[in-house]
Amino acid sequence: MTDLVPTTCMRCAVGCGHVQQAPDRGYGLDTVRGDAGHPVNQGLACQRGVSETANPDGEWLTRPLVREDGDLVPTTWESAVERAAEGLEAALEGGDDGVAVLGSGQQTNEAAYALGKLARGGFGAPYYDANTTLCMASAVTAYYDAFGSDAPPPTYDDIPEAESHVVWGANPAAAHPVMFRWIRQSADADDSELIVVDPVHSETAEAADHHVPLEPGADLALARAVLSRVVETGRVDREFVDEATVGFEACSDELPDAAEAAEMAGVSLADVDKLAEALSDPTLLYWGMGINQSVNGTAAAGALIDLCLATGNLRPGSGPFSLTGQANSMGTRVCSSKGSWPGHRPFGDPAHRREVAETWDVPVSRFPDDPGPGPVGIVDAVGDDVEAVYAVATNPVAGMPDATRVRETFEDAFLVVQDAFRSETVEYADVVLPAATWGESEGTTTNMERTVSRVRAATETPPGVKTDLELIGLLADRLVPDLFDDPLEPASVFAEFVGLTEGTPADLSGISYDRLEEETAVRWPAPEPDVSGGYRYYEGPDADERDGAADDLDESWSFYTPSGRAEFSTGEARPLPEPTDESYPFTLTTARRPDAYNTGVRTREDEPPTARVSPATAAAFADEFESRVETADEGDERYARVVSRRSSVMARVEVDEAIPDGVVWLSIHHPAVNDLTLPAVDPRSNEPNFKQCAVRLEPPRDRDVAAVAEASA
Repeated sequence: MTDLVPTTCMRCAVGCGHVQQAPDRGYGLDTVRGDAGHPVNQGLACQRGVSETANPDGEWLTRPLVREDGDLVPTTWESAVERAAEGLEAALEGGDDGVAVLGSGQQTNEAAYALGKLARGGFGAPYYDANTTLCMASAVTAYYDAFGSDAPPPTYDDIPEAESHVVWGANPAAAHPVMFRWIRQSADADDSELIVVDPVHSETAEAADHHVPLEPGADLALARAVLSRVVETGRVDREFVDEATVGFEACSDELPDAAEAAEMAGVSLADVDKLAEALSDPTLLYWGMGINQSVNGTAAAGALIDLCLATGNLRPGSGPFSLTGQANSMGTRVCSSKGSWPGHRPFGDPAHRREVAETWDVPVSRFPDDPGPGPVGIVDAVGDDVEAVYAVATNPVAGMPDATRVRETFEDAFLVVQDAFRSETVEYADVVLPAATWGESEGTTTNMERTVSRVRAATETPPGVKTDLELIGLLADRLVPDLFDDPLEPASVFAEFVGLTEGTPADLSGISYDRLEEETAVRWPAPEPDVSGGYRYYEGPDADERDGAADDLDESWSFYTPSGRAEFSTGEARPLPEPTDESYPFTLTTARRPDAYNTGVRTREDEPPTARVSPATAAAFADEFESRVETADEGDERYARVVSRRSSVMARVEVDEAIPDGVVWLSIHHPAVNDLTLPAVDPRSNEPNFKQCAVRLEPPRDRDVAAVAEASA
């Protein structure tokens, strides 16, 4: 009987501990369950994290592939790596900008650090980013604006202490089930409540005490309306604002009339007052992709932080808590050299650049001047500056906005894809490098509350599969000899990475593999071997000690901003890039399903995506649909084409009262959906505006009906 191996689930960013067990014979995982000894989840685990780890759908990659005469064919490892190296080297001959590198929030810290070192220190690549920018960049930018440092101030320890839980533009019931259980348990207490702000009556809204159904894209207007009412009704924590912040007066001077802003957001003034009142109690304000994935993402995230600052909700049991989607998005932000150097060192700071260059033993002149244009900008550069793309554990052909354009662009580039599954991006690759996945790799990961824990291999890999670290090392050996020690080992890579974070805002230098073996998980900042981080920026009594205490508590705050204080924002709303009109009268929004994984590589479905619409929206088109759908019906199913200015997608229509009138809801997990979305980005964070674009519904075409009928026969 094989041993149970403790590890960390890589499904989402909650960071639950798992125990995994390999079968007695062969490869794979026979047993996956929650680890009762892990301090994060103490044995809890969601079913999807278990099932997608043990029994993922999708086609596994088990042998390296190269393109010959237009087809991907199996080859040897030596041939595949040599072909990949030759293509990347040829692109680099034209300059450092010849190769673009795309990483992932699904990599371990060690793999993300090594990929960043290769991209920045080996290639000198200005075109390097990760799919974490597609979901978290606006929150990151807002945190830097307010606090001078990235990552949420609160931790999971604060959830039981909060009295108000405000979930804004997120659906943790679907995206983070274990964390949502903690939120709901806290909100169920007699003196607590859960308020959800979302255009859709989501699974989280279904469990809430109050749902605020704002107009899609109106988050900034609503947040400013709430702050306006906080000011008008005397709910500002003046002592905190005066002692620990700057910029409140400038922010206040630009606040709109609350009633007018509420009307703009499509909500009642009573809803605004409900939110303002909730913030008078210790409040955790959570947000997710509904805020971030917008041309106003940074401004809206900043406005939510402003609400916490104005009401003094920057103490244990309260605060702004961005909900991270991918398992190691937080770790990627700390270690990958994507938007900052390891430890959140400022990218343009000469002293930090020199220290990183000295550690890597490369000339500082090799580093690009800025972090780059983001994933959408990288796609724009392919065929111009960029001649080759190296994509690791990411599926941009399905996950990027305006995906049709991404496919067309990649057809003209030399493309190396490193992944565990045969994704849509693989189909455009010139070289495919099969990589190990969950349960097969060694390393560490960092969850959304800054906790680092081990990832361990419970099973061997087939001979045609290598780990991300091995593959990065093989390419580096051919392209940038001596950049890495040979071979790359997770423990030594981790030691180098955490050493570079010493003395930085994200200091992990007190964490080692030995410490993680002993303690299981450690939260940063951890500058010493016996220190683990808690609530950030605050010095004073914890929530229990403050409860019922006198007003003259000994509290203080310090931040990494130039002023040493938290800074209010004054971001202005930009118009939505694609409003509805007569030709495209509906707003498409995209969101997560509880039973589906990212771009679907672990939860494959062959059927068209499901478009959820309100009864009124469905009724408006019922007569058109009936005559064309009847032959394709399985029971009462209806189909339509969802059409945007970029493409059209066949979809099954589901009538759902949870969806507001005029909105078409599609899952992010179906690979066809991003054919519809537009590549407009937040000007500060480079995060795309996934959440709103204009669409119309059309009757399905004859060939659509025939295809559905054949599939359902």
